[in-house]
Amino acid sequence: MKIDIPDALPNWIREHIELYLRDPEKAHLWDSSLGGGKGLLHTLLLITRGKKSGELRPLPLIYGEDNGNYIVIASKGGAPEHPAWYTNLQANPECEIRVGSKQMTALARTASGEERERLWAKMSAIYAPYNDYQKAAGDRVIPVVVLEPTEG
Repeated sequence: MKIDIPDALPNWIREHIELYLRDPEKAHLWDSSLGGGKGLLHTLLLITRGKKSGELRPLPLIYGEDNGNYIVIASKGGAPEHPAWYTNLQANPECEIRVGSKQMTALARTASGEERERLWAKMSAIYAPYNDYQKAAGDRVIPVVVLEPTEG
């Protein structure tokens, strides 16, 4: 399986993806102070299929866990539009996730209602800047995405 790293990504994200592909255990922890967080946080590598290109698109994301699922936030730093990885998952919810050296397929869904509120609170406790991102996003409600493993 060939994974292309888009040229348009910032260097620090490209480097994190390259490290995840080369040494997943080392890449599992990320220094969140680069993005306004406090210290080392766990990241997973989400691999989606491009809705237009059909190519595999990797992106490292901070995650939390809930009842055997992995939780990620489609914040795009508080931009007014959803990140491409989220729109890719809307078009095709099947994805691959790598959590350290573990690789699995998963199905993505967007949390809503009480579940979204509960998971948002959990994720913003892990990475407080999410609250600032929601303010910056204006009318866009930042999606909370549940990645449900389908095989391990």
